[in-house]
Amino acid sequence: MQIIISVNLFIVQSNFYMLPEHLMLVRFIYSFLLFLLAPFFLYGLYKNKTNKPKFGKRWVEHFGFCPELKDNNTTALWIHTVSVGEVIAATPLIKALKKQQPQQTIVVTTTTSTGAAEVKKLENLVEHRYMPLDFSGSVKRFIKIINPTALLIMETELWPNTLHTVHQHKIPIIIINARLSHRSYLRYQKFQFIFDMLAKNIDQLLCQTEADAQRFIKLGINKEKIEITGSIKFDISITDQLKTAGTELRSELGEKRPIWIASSTHQGEDELILKAHQVVLKKVPEALLIIVPRHPERFLTVTDLAKNNGFNTVSRTSKQSVCASTSVYIADTMGEMLTLIGAADICFMGGSLLGKKVGGHNLLEPAALAKPCLTGDSFYNFQLITEQLIESGGCIVCPTESDLADNLLKLFADETAMREMGRSALAVVDKNRGALARTLKELSAITAH
Repeated sequence: MQIIISVNLFIVQSNFYMLPEHLMLVRFIYSFLLFLLAPFFLYGLYKNKTNKPKFGKRWVEHFGFCPELKDNNTTALWIHTVSVGEVIAATPLIKALKKQQPQQTIVVTTTTSTGAAEVKKLENLVEHRYMPLDFSGSVKRFIKIINPTALLIMETELWPNTLHTVHQHKIPIIIINARLSHRSYLRYQKFQFIFDMLAKNIDQLLCQTEADAQRFIKLGINKEKIEITGSIKFDISITDQLKTAGTELRSELGEKRPIWIASSTHQGEDELILKAHQVVLKKVPEALLIIVPRHPERFLTVTDLAKNNGFNTVSRTSKQSVCASTSVYIADTMGEMLTLIGAADICFMGGSLLGKKVGGHNLLEPAALAKPCLTGDSFYNFQLITEQLIESGGCIVCPTESDLADNLLKLFADETAMREMGRSALAVVDKNRGALARTLKELSAITAH
């Protein structure tokens, strides 16, 4: 998306946006600039990092050279999810679609290798391919091989050439869980041309909220193309297997000790979290902190950071046992977030203590597990969800590490308040369920053939 932003800014400055008849020329300029910038994007994507899954020989898929379907006599439903978060959000939808139509081939594309690793858990339901880069030739090759009947895009991953090429092939494009923040709306409104170039190829928008829908309409989307389905992220399913896994992990970590988890942390944030934990330990010396770094390449860095700051630290993949003196537990695995949150008493959501740099992450997983939620004051990526949780009493905003420590200590000292806060968080999830059924209803006409 950084490439798109850079290219769009260049195009806007070039003044071509003022004349709609110049759209073809603008797309050419965009493609040329993308060609120049692609090596830098690919370098960051392919750069070897510790614990990051490798692309291996599959890198060619980013240029449309992907394997044929297992049954190359069939057509496929194409679902694009950028990375891990989008794959997790799309999983209930994928399972529901396969339940409705067991013979329907579903191809899930991701841009990242971490996203591919998440899709692998669904390999009995879907086939995975890497998303072709936003060059018309790459997308055309992909379409020729996969032969998709429709493209479902999770949320807002919109690439100009991809949308244009897919539309040219008369393949319906539906945006699932569509959202448009006020900030994004103002940006598109300022440069209406950019939005028009993307939106004219979209067949249907299934929006999360009325506010999202109204923003899209104000930008010129025909209201006939828009339906409000809610967010399918609220339809998160907590299976008995996941609950059991969380209980078993809690037994390993210590059933009676207070445990809190810092989920999806980012560089620069772990230091603040460890400072908060140091304050907690002064009054609750038996407390345990589970840290889950957002990116796998940071697992070792965060482990070393905790050790160097004097914490008795154990990582999940090590052969060390967690004992009473262990104060920090590093979750250096992928795909176990629900299990890890299930083993904790309180969940702090990372990406929220770094100002506007990240904008927070999704609090619905801890909420669905009835855990009290804590967040920093930067949560614009999930503003509506977080605000609902705050209003219900299921989430507390902690602008600084001192606030985080204070609220942890208050909750650990009051189990009744902790349980009530968890119930309030769960109530928000339960109240908003149903988006999956509404989404399936809207998709039925497209996926039925």
